[in-house]
Amino acid sequence: MKYKLGDFVRFVDERREGYVTRIIDDQMIGVTDEDDFEIPVLASKVTSVHGHVSKRDKTDVVHDTPVVPAAEFKTKGIYLGVVSDAKAASVVHFHLINNTSFQLLVAHSTGKQESYKGEYAGIVAPQSATEIYSAQLADIQLWPEFQLQALYFTRQQTAPHEPLVFKEKFKAKDFAGAKKPLPVLNQNGWLIRLDEDDLVIDAEKLKESFFKPAQEKQQVDKPGNEVDLHIEKLRQDHQFMNSSEILNIQLEHFKKALDAAIVHQLHEITFIHGAGNGILRHELHKQLGKHQKVKTFLDARKEKFGYGATKVILK
Repeated sequence: MKYKLGDFVRFVDERREGYVTRIIDDQMIGVTDEDDFEIPVLASKVTSVHGHVSKRDKTDVVHDTPVVPAAEFKTKGIYLGVVSDAKAASVVHFHLINNTSFQLLVAHSTGKQESYKGEYAGIVAPQSATEIYSAQLADIQLWPEFQLQALYFTRQQTAPHEPLVFKEKFKAKDFAGAKKPLPVLNQNGWLIRLDEDDLVIDAEKLKESFFKPAQEKQQVDKPGNEVDLHIEKLRQDHQFMNSSEILNIQLEHFKKALDAAIVHQLHEITFIHGAGNGILRHELHKQLGKHQKVKTFLDARKEKFGYGATKVILK
């Protein structure tokens, strides 16, 4: 198998081209065309398009790095930056970001059920990044364990670092946060720190924390008059979740918003749940029907929401 996720290929027997978005097995791949339709095809029936070469196919060349003044020498700042493919959004690319002043000799492997595969080996220059792995975002539960090692090198008079060893089996929660600007890459994506700063415990602050009085009353934010329960409004990692997990998150958000409305003595509040299959609407109505602080509830403004929202009148 010579193709990798994100490679741009052209079909041999027909006028069609697209990006590799799935590795099915040793002979079959999935190619997504310009209509966002993924087509299973034999790897032998496509060919790489000239000019679309993965960064990992390029040979790393070691260069002497400029001398950095001792006061400006950065010893921390190694990350994995995960960005969506510009053409195939279902694919994400992992970049090793070296925001230090060291050169890094990096080896990256993946492992699954006692089966291991070397993915990348090379030198990552200071203040630079290189792509080391690609994967289907929706298949995160099937991803192998990451095993990454890095050796630090510099010709300057700087104390040597212990080798960096990182092992991780990623889960959906690791990508639950919002995307942010990534150092060096100047793109938005998920940032995973590999060289965490050593934990320093301040004994005096720790002692003080034991004697701080507990807050007498927890602050509850006032909700808006309309609360949108669509999962894409609540969580950015919803594509990793099954329907049961999504429903639980929506119901939890509903309960918190309803409680907050009661605390702030709102007269009414509207929950936007969408029409869909009606399961969320049914669950909301079931809980509202037995809530002691709810006077009544009804479908909210059909001309605006259709049957996709419920207005709650509070006592």
